[in-house]
Amino acid sequence: MTTPASYTNDDVEALLSKMAQERGKLIQAAEGLRGDDADRVPVDAVGEEQWTAKEQLAHLWEMERSYIAWCRAGQAESGVDASEIRGEPVDIPIERAPQHTVRELLDALIDERARTNDYIRSLTLGEFAHTASTPGFGELTLMQWLRSFYRHDRMHTAQIEGRQSDYQPRYQGGREANQRQMRIDQVAERQGRGG
Repeated sequence: MTTPASYTNDDVEALLSKMAQERGKLIQAAEGLRGDDADRVPVDAVGEEQWTAKEQLAHLWEMERSYIAWCRAGQAESGVDASEIRGEPVDIPIERAPQHTVRELLDALIDERARTNDYIRSLTLGEFAHTASTPGFGELTLMQWLRSFYRHDRMHTAQIEGRQSDYQPRYQGGREANQRQMRIDQVAERQGRGG
């Protein structure tokens, strides 16, 4: 039997399979959007749910880069505090997503996922048990961080389809920070500095 910090090849294959399955559902949901549905802000939503479908796709791209950056840090030094580590910037950040098509965003996600899969296949089984921590999620093994990909896709697929997700992340402190408002504040601050 596998302990939480000991992973097998079967665990890795299950991870990749679930990631492919949930990403496929996300792509199908986004490709099914009609007219201006991809730019519509859901009524009475809060936090990430306030993002349009396009913004959600850009958010997924950004978070994939962040999770991989945290994993790389944990791979290099198990137990690392990754709270100050940022993923490489994406070509279409959330605030510019409305100026792009769903197809552009999906193509970017497909390309990014190919790189992510290559990274996952490069890890040794022992490295999946390394850990990295952030204030929002606490300390997780690399496998747990990577499992976040398919859960995150599932959550945003539901939001794109206009339904409540059966998956809700477990945040340190019990509640999610309002990432949408935090992002608006970050952009305003950057613009105020002239950047």
